[in-house]
Amino acid sequence: MKLHHTDIKNKTEVSRLPPGGLDDKLHTETAVAMDHHRSHNPKSSYHNHQTAYRRERDDSGRNQCEIKRSTPNYHHQHQSGSTPWRNPLRSQGLSTRRELYERDFPVYKQPVEVGCFSLDSERRFFNDSRQMRYYVEPDRNPNFDLKDGYKDRFVKRDDSEKEKLDHILRWIVANRSKLDSRETTASSRALDVDFVTWRGHLTKLLTTPYETRDSWLLAVTRFRGTLYISEVETEAARRDRENRTERNAEMMYWGYKFEQYTCADDIHSLPDPSGVVNTNEAFCTVVQTRLADHRLLFSGEVDCRDKDPAAPAPPACYVELKTSAEICTPKQRSNLHRFKLLKWWAQSFLPGVPRIVAGFRDHEGVVVSVETFHISKISHLIKNEYNCWKPTVCMNFCSDFLSFVKHVATEDNPSVVYLFSWEPHRDVTFSIHRDSQYSFLPHWFIQEMTSSRDSNQQS
Repeated sequence: MKLHHTDIKNKTEVSRLPPGGLDDKLHTETAVAMDHHRSHNPKSSYHNHQTAYRRERDDSGRNQCEIKRSTPNYHHQHQSGSTPWRNPLRSQGLSTRRELYERDFPVYKQPVEVGCFSLDSERRFFNDSRQMRYYVEPDRNPNFDLKDGYKDRFVKRDDSEKEKLDHILRWIVANRSKLDSRETTASSRALDVDFVTWRGHLTKLLTTPYETRDSWLLAVTRFRGTLYISEVETEAARRDRENRTERNAEMMYWGYKFEQYTCADDIHSLPDPSGVVNTNEAFCTVVQTRLADHRLLFSGEVDCRDKDPAAPAPPACYVELKTSAEICTPKQRSNLHRFKLLKWWAQSFLPGVPRIVAGFRDHEGVVVSVETFHISKISHLIKNEYNCWKPTVCMNFCSDFLSFVKHVATEDNPSVVYLFSWEPHRDVTFSIHRDSQYSFLPHWFIQEMTSSRDSNQQS
């Protein structure tokens, strides 16, 4: 397992879950008038019965900015992707109240893999699949010792080093021909997508209406017509990272170790748990899709793929691996469904990964059972849980947030960052920063995209 800040994978039970039910009553700092556009058009739902993508399927750093908040000109669009928010006279923001997003499931186009890349043991980028691994199904009661190697065969990535979108941007530069806009006007966009980001950032958006603890900061820059979204570490997340207990650090290792027990380096070999776990290494898929009227390009780390030569093409052949505490009581099973499956589902649903294999471990870190969760069936697993999360709320909130970003982030300038901020029980708000520490598009990327666009126009 390979961990990096752009796509935190919550592999173990380190994820913080509330002990009881979710708090339905949300409080906001300001009174925000809401327009609740409920769509009753059956075409607004996703009804592709030939795929798994069916409608029923399946940090606290408040940014202190001295820059004046702008007041954009909002247009209420009565179409797919219309939003339930408005720009009040004295405040602006996007509500996260769940009831506002209980509409028809938005159109979500089957994700298509357009490429992949690898990061080696020294975190170097390669435009290929050399880090791909192959899933080897374990016994139902495997008795894997996840503590093995933690003290002497573990190379941990420096998670204080923030890579932002750099690896995705390197992939874009190396694969421009796959992404060039079909538009030909002088003002045309450079890429034929609306948004570029990490899968992990979208996962946070999907789970926001149900999140009760962790805040987030997302930096957005519009460049050549495309909106780039990169995460900014909150002060709370930084404190958690710097003050992580030894127990939590070891439990994070357990998830990576589970991968080592279940993944082989090639289609003909077997897993080798005697090797070194190096969390610098990663294999990432790059997918394109569309959510409502938002064209998305994002990348996410992939644990492994099905080794069957007859397996479907990526991303449908990929497998996500997780670990969690063993289930001993109905209450523990219910908590798994109500809390942990939310993040598991969101993370795999977005890129089109069809199944999750979970290793359930005892308190000493020994995997005692293995269970497979099919993404298309998770909605049925949770439907009888009281006050449970709803996939439609997750997807509609994400879609409306992207609409909100489009309305706010209007200046096409790589030195301008729109910083979107959210804390539990609050609205999403934003601030604007010029030539600040939040700028994240590197000069080499700006130069490459500018020069290649200019040369294309001249040819």
